[in-house]
Parts: sequence; C-alpha cells; structure tokens
Amino acid sequence: MPSGTILVADDDAAIRTVLNQALARAGYEVRLTSNANTLWKWVSKGDGDLVITDVIMPDENIFDILPRMKKARPDLPVIVMSAQNTFMTAIQASENGAYEYLPKPFDLKELISIVGRALAEPREQKASNRPEIDQDNMPLVGRSAAMQEIYRILARLMQTDLTVLISGESGTGKELVAQALHDFGKRKSGPFVAINMAAIPKDLIESDLFGHEKGAFTGALTRAAGRFEQAEGGTLFLDEIGDMPMDAQTRLLRVLQQGEYTTVGGRNPVKTDVRIVTATNKDLKQLINQGLFREDLYYRLNVVPLRIPPLRERTEDISDLARHFFLNAEKEGLPSKQLDSGALECLRQYRWPGNIRELENLVRRLAALNPEDIITAESIQIELTSLPSEFQIDYNEEADLNERIEAYLTSYFAGFAGDLPPPGLYNRILKKVEYPLICATLAATRGNQIKASELLGLNRNTLRKKIKDLGVQIIRHPAQ
Repeated sequence: MPSGTILVADDDAAIRTVLNQALARAGYEVRLTSNANTLWKWVSKGDGDLVITDVIMPDENIFDILPRMKKARPDLPVIVMSAQNTFMTAIQASENGAYEYLPKPFDLKELISIVGRALAEPREQKASNRPEIDQDNMPLVGRSAAMQEIYRILARLMQTDLTVLISGESGTGKELVAQALHDFGKRKSGPFVAINMAAIPKDLIESDLFGHEKGAFTGALTRAAGRFEQAEGGTLFLDEIGDMPMDAQTRLLRVLQQGEYTTVGGRNPVKTDVRIVTATNKDLKQLINQGLFREDLYYRLNVVPLRIPPLRERTEDISDLARHFFLNAEKEGLPSKQLDSGALECLRQYRWPGNIRELENLVRRLAALNPEDIITAESIQIELTSLPSEFQIDYNEEADLNERIEAYLTSYFAGFAGDLPPPGLYNRILKKVEYPLICATLAATRGNQIKASELLGLNRNTLRKKIKDLGVQIIRHPAQ
C-alpha cells in the first residue's frame, strides 16, 4: 500500500477536493492549502514527501518560490499543474526543478501514477538561474492536448543529450522544435547547425557533413570544416534524414556508435561532441523495407521519437497561432489586424495541407493586403479559394500534385459532356495555377524576388515579367 504525505496547493477548492479524495483513496496522507505562503512554510519545516501545486496562486507565482524549495529540500519531488498551458510553462517547470509538469485538465490516474513513481525514485534536481522567458518570443505556440504532450516531452529532454527523431508533415515546424531543444537545453551556449539532406547534391553530402582535406577531390583547394566540426559543443540538426544516401548513412552510424569521424581525404579520426537531432516527413520504416535506409541507423536515431501533429489535428491552436503571426507582422512594420469569429471558424474548417507554414503565409498576406482592420470570413474564403480545391495539397509532393492536376483536368473536360470548352484553355488553366504559385512563393520569401526565382527555378527577368503580366502585388518588408 502506498504511503507518504502529499502537500497540495491550489486556489481552486474543487480541485483540492478532487485531489484529496483521489490521493486518500490511493493510500496517501494529504494536506491542503490555497496559497503559496503556507506551502512554503510546510516545505521549509520539512513537512511532506511530495508537492502538487498550481502555478498561479493568490499570493505568489509558484515559480518565484520553487527555486527556494529546491534549494532547501533538493530531494523533494514537485509536480506542477497549470491552466496556462504554454511551452513557456513547461520550460519554466523544468528549469526550476519540477519533477513533472501537468496541464489542466489532467487525468487522475496519470497523476496517481506519477506520484507513485516520484516517491519510489526520488531524485535531486537543481534549479536553474535562467532569466525570465519572453512568452511573445516563444518558438512553439499552442494549447491543444497534442502540443501539451510535446511540451512535456521537450521539457524532459532539455537537459539530456539523447538523440531525437522528429517526424511530421512538411510545414509543421520540425526545425522550430529542434531549435527549441537546443535553445533551452544544456548546449544552448554552443552552436546550432542545421542541414537539409534534400537540398545538397548527393556527392557533396559527406564533404558537407564531415569536411574535407586539401586535395581530397578535384576542386578541394583548401581544407574545409564540415557541419560536425561547426556544431562542436552544440546541436547538429539533420533535416529530411530520409534523403541521406547510403554511404553517408554508414558514416553517420559510425559517428553515433563511436563518437568520431574522419574527414573526406583524411586519415586520423576526429572526436566529436555534438547532440544529434534529426527530422523527416517520410516513413523511414517503409524506406527500410525498400532498402533505402539502414535499419541499424534508424534505431540509433530513434532513441526518442517525437511526432509533430499536422495543423488539421490541432485546429484549436489556430487562434493562438494567427495572433502570434499577426504580432510578428506588426513587428515588421505591417498594420495591426484581427480576425473576427467567422474568420476564425473558416480557418478551423480548412484542411491546411501546408500546415503552419501555410497559415503563416496567409496571415502575412492578410496583414499586408487586406484593407480592413477586422478580417471577416468573406476575406478568408477569398484567400482559401484562390486556388482550385484539387490543388490544395502539400506542394513539396510533386508527384501527388501532378496526379491531382490530371484528375482536375479530367473532371474539367467531363463537365462539358462531350463538347469542347471555350478557346484559350491553356492560358486559363496556366494562370489558375501560376498566379497563386507565384503569390505563395513571394509570400514565403517575404517579397525577395531573387530567392523566389531560385525557389521556382525561373530566371529573375522571367519572374519579373510574369509578376507584371499576372498583376501580382509585391509585399515590401522594411527589413529587406
């Protein structure tokens, strides 16, 4: 039978009652208080074996006294609960030495399980002296249950060097998660180096990762440092790991197994101290079955799997995300905008094939081009229907896009019941695809035509002419 005294602090009488009954039934002695001052008195006197506390109390924020509690009693497990379910709350709980963070509402069975585990395996935790976190600049936004679980996992991983494999569709924010792991972790003073496997020619990946010696290959006129050397002491983020060639996979496996590598053309092994975080939007197990990805490397990378949900699975976060992106637009000099309830409902009903990246680009366009301060459902509907629904997909998946276009055109011709459509079909269809494609690309590059032309694979003069002919409006940003 479990035993121990649990100190519960929460200004909500209903929550205190529920916790008292559940903990008592589990065999614990429970002491209840509605304020932080009483909790601190109990802790400072040596009372209690575990603390369960809310964050916002009538007299004090628990994060203001948690460092004192951990200093006075470093072996006392503290479980922090909060209705302020943000990434900042999870990070502050971790940084201040909390054993666990639970967002409200919480599952009682899970709480009782955590209490039992904490009492069975007490551990010393040291509070951090990290300065106050700016909530407006948090890299991750959202209060949905899916995001709460991600915050909790990230908070546990911050002070470790465990290898993390982040999976999720394009545009879900995988690099932001990797950056957060670095920025709020123990390697924050070191470099964060990101590399996209899909963006590098396959014959240059090994040189890019591990560096090369002078004369290692034609054109290697000097020694060049690789990404591992650049990331020494910090974090190396390998995006689109599923696109890494087999030879490079073999060399990466050796790094993970032995903690060393050799440069291209080099002979002596080089010791390395980096944390590896990888990401993919592909099914790596399927690639393994196809012989395109090493199974032993997969298990080395997949120490901690972290799936980022697509936006359609966390539509309750759209309001917070849109507000965040509008604030960012204001900081760039764009006018202040707000969404009315109808506009928000339109956004929640949309499928978001491009995920958060698509939402951010939409917000940028609205902030720059919409003349009204309050954006209505009508404006949202116009934006979301500017491209035929058949094309509302992830543009990174070119094969899928081709199939959708073919299906759309087949349906288009079928609609004329054997007759031919009016003349000028080519230009009409082309404009239907070309106009929103160029608009979306310019929005993604924040109006930078050089970057947009590179992304589209067009000559800059060709792009400039298309912009003029199609009547595309250019959004100018003060920072550029």
